[in-house]
Amino acid sequence: MRLKLLTLALSLAAVSLPSHGEDLLDAYRQARANDPVLAKADATRLDIHEGVPQARALLLPQINAKWSLEQDSLNGSSGAGSGSSGASVPNVTHTRTRTLSGEVDQTILDLSKIATLQAAHSTADAGEKTYEAASQDLFFRVAAAYFTVLNDQEQLAVAQSNEEALRITYDQAEQQYKVGISAVTSVYQAKSQYDLAKATTVGAQNTLANDRQLLGVITGKPVGDLKKLRPDLPMDPPSPADPQAWVDNAIKNNPSLASAQLAVDAAEHNVNAARAGHLPTINAVLSRGKSSTWLENGSYNELRPGVNDRWGNTIGVTLSVPIFSGGLTQSKVRQNIYRRDEAQDDLELARRQTIQGTINGYNTVLTDISRVESGKAAVEAGQKSVDATKAGFQVGTQIMLDVLNSIQILTTAQSTYAASRHQLVLDRLSLKLQAGTISYDDLQAANSLLQ
Repeated sequence: MRLKLLTLALSLAAVSLPSHGEDLLDAYRQARANDPVLAKADATRLDIHEGVPQARALLLPQINAKWSLEQDSLNGSSGAGSGSSGASVPNVTHTRTRTLSGEVDQTILDLSKIATLQAAHSTADAGEKTYEAASQDLFFRVAAAYFTVLNDQEQLAVAQSNEEALRITYDQAEQQYKVGISAVTSVYQAKSQYDLAKATTVGAQNTLANDRQLLGVITGKPVGDLKKLRPDLPMDPPSPADPQAWVDNAIKNNPSLASAQLAVDAAEHNVNAARAGHLPTINAVLSRGKSSTWLENGSYNELRPGVNDRWGNTIGVTLSVPIFSGGLTQSKVRQNIYRRDEAQDDLELARRQTIQGTINGYNTVLTDISRVESGKAAVEAGQKSVDATKAGFQVGTQIMLDVLNSIQILTTAQSTYAASRHQLVLDRLSLKLQAGTISYDDLQAANSLLQ
């Protein structure tokens, strides 16, 4: 038997949904170019990557040039005055020194800097995995926003068809009351349900408008007409049909879980870097420079004959052994151990949440399949009930309240059925997201369900 009210609901939805509307892949391409969440994740990834050349720079040669000018005062005395006093008068002479030098400092051994570079590499790899997780999340966020709008459109169509059905019932009740066939109670009951249906329609319109705006926030574009979900959906269970296989894939492929593991690796390297603060370091130094000194009258040779304005070279190796730093090194070691423990706890929490989310996602898909199948049967039964109740009301075997209840039951079944269909598509994608395997191909598969 044809589902009359459901057919009407889908027809009303189709009025604003031309066959060449925007599909899911169009929305994704717009989001890929405009989504601020993904753009922020990309900027964060690039920011974290800069830690690698910064840590490596500490192991590369450090070249510095220096120029300085200094002035010293030399005090002397000279005879002055007349008579027998013979008093001496202080004589102040200034000397000036100009120094020009260049220095190359190369680290030969510093385990702390080496461990810091290893930590930077692990942190950068974790950033890559975090960005990969954000990219995968975009697939689902676009699909969730898109199918939410589609569901809102169907909910609005159901609400409008319910409002129309109750309007017709209310008109019939009024006509029957006027000719004395039914009591005024039937009119009041029908009007009450009709007014409630009008309020529900307004609420559905508002929800649709809001969710269209949310889709626009992701895509960065105004949302036009969208292709709707086709009536027939595949009811196949997840493949592989084994929740443990999905869990194994999630532990292996989930990028958020991989990022947490790399964060633990980085924290371990940081512990090693802190502990290396107790160890000696070796540096090689090469410098070249010259120094010129002269009196304030401009004479050089009388002060430093044969030395001024000559270049000199210095080559050396420096061994530095830390002895005591006021407890700073020990404190840094303890601090980084705490941070490593925190990272390990985050990893364990992420692992447990991934396992739980994957198993729940698998079971949810199976539940959704059952809901879609039972929802379709409920709509069919509800339509038959409405038809039978209306026929009974016409011959006096049913009262108006029975008619109104049957219409309400049908409307609820239609609403639940529409929501379960869209939720099934989303939960399939959510399961792939939990497993860390969601891709553009999965979005294409979901897009193929549109018409």
